[in-house]
Amino acid sequence: MLLISVDGMHQQDMVNCLANNTCPNLAALAKTGVNYTGATTPGLSDSFPGLAALLTGGSPKTAGLFYDVSYDRTLYAPTDTTCTGAQGWNVVFDETTGIDAWNGGSLIHMDGGGAFNPDAIPHQKVNGVCQPVYPHNYIKTNTVFEVIKASLPGARTAWADKHAWGYDWVNGPSGKGVDDLARTEINSIDAATGKDYTDVYTHTETFDNLHVQAIINQIDGKDSTGVTASVPTLFGTNFQTLSVAQKATNASGGGYTDAKFTPGVQVAAAISYVDTAIGKMVAELKAQNLYSSTMIVITAKHGQSPSDHSLLVKNGDTLMALLEANNYLDSSGNFGQNATTSGNLNDGTGLAGTGMVQDDDVGLIWLRDQSQLSAVLATLNANNGCTGTGICANNAQAYILSGTQLAAKFGDPAQGRTPDIIVQPNPGVIYTSSTKKDAEHGGNAPDDSHVALLVSFPTLTAATNTNAVGTTQVAPTMLKALGVAPTLLNAVQVEGTVVLPGLGF
Repeated sequence: MLLISVDGMHQQDMVNCLANNTCPNLAALAKTGVNYTGATTPGLSDSFPGLAALLTGGSPKTAGLFYDVSYDRTLYAPTDTTCTGAQGWNVVFDETTGIDAWNGGSLIHMDGGGAFNPDAIPHQKVNGVCQPVYPHNYIKTNTVFEVIKASLPGARTAWADKHAWGYDWVNGPSGKGVDDLARTEINSIDAATGKDYTDVYTHTETFDNLHVQAIINQIDGKDSTGVTASVPTLFGTNFQTLSVAQKATNASGGGYTDAKFTPGVQVAAAISYVDTAIGKMVAELKAQNLYSSTMIVITAKHGQSPSDHSLLVKNGDTLMALLEANNYLDSSGNFGQNATTSGNLNDGTGLAGTGMVQDDDVGLIWLRDQSQLSAVLATLNANNGCTGTGICANNAQAYILSGTQLAAKFGDPAQGRTPDIIVQPNPGVIYTSSTKKDAEHGGNAPDDSHVALLVSFPTLTAATNTNAVGTTQVAPTMLKALGVAPTLLNAVQVEGTVVLPGLGF
């Protein structure tokens, strides 16, 4: 079973490249595959919930992953090894999770320094005992890797992703689900250029090529580094090149040229690169006589928004600024991306600064004082326009989610981890002032959530399935195809996730 996430690949990207003959290797897979044109992500489309859907069969409500940088009111500081201090911590499982980032260090190693950054590992009480919370401790449900290893004697598993240590959660709560977890960090500094691998899509190709080679090594009966091993039962990777090309400014050829997802120069080149790379994997499967016994799933953790550049509104950090201005968040204790310091600071008002905002093209809000929910909602609704301090959430497709509706979909904020408020702004809005990117993901805008999904196997008959399906259905489908009961996944039991239709089982 080979699972490939092409981060950012909308279903429309798949449709267009197949129609225009610009992805011949994907087209070849589609000739013996089912193309699901109605596939969507589960409510949030950041990389963590997007990948968790594929690997657990569950939404953020069950898996407990909302973003790579999030918040949990029940956790204690990394330095609080007795769990006796204030609770509430900004959970940061991104590029700074590697030890290179310890004490603000530079990200100089591709493997993140070879260990966890102590500053990034909070603590929790488990049966009265204070314990560290590594990423694999943080996910709330098991993964397909764990189920396969427990169910199929001799099974081997492998995965390669963009953060060397932040993606440790794919191991599942056991911490042992993946035999060969490639430790590659996309935000590490390339000594040849002095920049990380996200500065331009052609540089990202260099990073993605490491994963292509890892897959080829594994097909050849080696591990990701080239050491002799057995071929994995379930293995896979993700591509970042397309995502970087989509985010690049429209003026530089990034993104799309119209509302029909006509790719700009960078996106067209990125799709061609990914297609060629997938072709190399397929060729190696054939060379090793494994193609006839390997199911291949091509999908995406998330899309990218907006595809229609005319809709783009860069709204800055208005959510954070508005809440800080009204004293609902403590500016000294409110940390965003790349933060590994405490949210438990005090700004002199007497209220602990345990709030946090995480925003891209969605806003996740954890309040420092949950009793202020009604007041905060009133402030947000009074400033929902797109001018001045407005948060640009006044379109018919926008919403400000809280209370029982939020709890039903994402879990009860009172339990500690779920945001108190989720703001989905107008389509096209991204909460940034950056001049380097014109698109983002993370929310539930149509461009975020409507992703490609192709399941290919040599004995399948080419078909297009227009049913509304979810990427959460990939996990139970992979298990079913391998002869393992999908209900062994906790999230499948809790959410009643079913296998994908049209595959003959």
